[in-house]
Amino acid sequence: MFVFIIIAFALAGLLHFYLWRRLVRDTTLSRRWRRVGAAAIGGALVVFLATMAVGDRLPSGLRWLTLPGFVWLALMFYLLVMLWLLELPVFVARRIRAKRATPVPAGAGADDPAERATPVADSDHDPDRRLVLRRGAAITAGAVAVGLTGFGMTRAYRPPTIKRYDIPMARLARRSDGLRLAVLADLHVGPLLGSGQVERMVEIVNGLDADVVAVVGDVVTSEPGRVRDSLLPLTRMRGRHGVFYVTGNHEYYVGAENWTEAAAELDLRVLRNERVEIAHGGGAIDLAGVNDITGAQFADPPDYERTLAGRDQSRPVVLMAHQPVAVHDAAPYGVDLQLSGHTHGGQMFPFDYLVGLQQPVVSGFGEVDGTPVYVTNGAGFWGPPVRVGADPDITLLTLRSIG
Repeated sequence: MFVFIIIAFALAGLLHFYLWRRLVRDTTLSRRWRRVGAAAIGGALVVFLATMAVGDRLPSGLRWLTLPGFVWLALMFYLLVMLWLLELPVFVARRIRAKRATPVPAGAGADDPAERATPVADSDHDPDRRLVLRRGAAITAGAVAVGLTGFGMTRAYRPPTIKRYDIPMARLARRSDGLRLAVLADLHVGPLLGSGQVERMVEIVNGLDADVVAVVGDVVTSEPGRVRDSLLPLTRMRGRHGVFYVTGNHEYYVGAENWTEAAAELDLRVLRNERVEIAHGGGAIDLAGVNDITGAQFADPPDYERTLAGRDQSRPVVLMAHQPVAVHDAAPYGVDLQLSGHTHGGQMFPFDYLVGLQQPVVSGFGEVDGTPVYVTNGAGFWGPPVRVGADPDITLLTLRSIG
């Protein structure tokens, strides 16, 4: 852990040094303004590191102090992306200018002998030229980064979008046609998402009048005791046949045993490598839930054999698994539908492409190893209160019989 912290701090320092070079040193010739810029970038680094190190340990009344650090994280990300993207155009522009400014050698055929002998400065090494190009790049990167971060904050705190889909299911009895599942995930209740947002989510879920509410992990970012008041609205969440929950990776980071006890107090029926029969309209489905794969690091791994084997094959099974990648282990058991979260839909474009390297489905529907998977974007956010290209959502799935 100590080595990881050292590496993380060193990486953060290098990234901020790069920002200082491109945003400060390369854009001004004034020593005074360079010192001011260095102080600003250094201050941002200190705030960022402090937020990462102690933000979640602050008393509840002081957690808003983490906001600048998390906002800077998003702003820094988009600054880096834009500056890296602009490196090539700036380099090309400098080389083109330098090529055009190359002097014509004497005797090369110029009409005026004086011109043939006139040296021309290499503009690739022209301080004024470099200053103009770097200032243009810095202004462009800054404008895009501020614009995307501001836009993303408005999306992160907006009410989750309600998505509705009909899901055809071959083994679903006709008598159970129309069974409704509300899917909620990734609330990440913590320093920057409190009781007001949780109450709004509960109101949305209750307004869907679902038969089953499936909470697919990562309800908290902080230890349950630190956000107890913010979690209390969950006790009012209702599903006709119950509100069910499985662990996400963040529950293990804050203490899975403490969290599962807290979940029971919040009237969330915890499925820990188990399944329950949901009787509806004279028919039934199996609702199963496995521990998140992170549990393997805490002697509490997912157990697909225990959860899915030996069941009645005449009725469908819907599996709750926090991470979409769990489908590779679940598919051999004939799962009819897997419900997952974890990805946040990428949360901040273009992170969705990186998430796609690890998870088989990033957002919405997909089919993996012959198993349908639905991945919600989640109702909250992790880290920066910013969402770009992946609005928060809560989903209502209506199961339809095609047998």
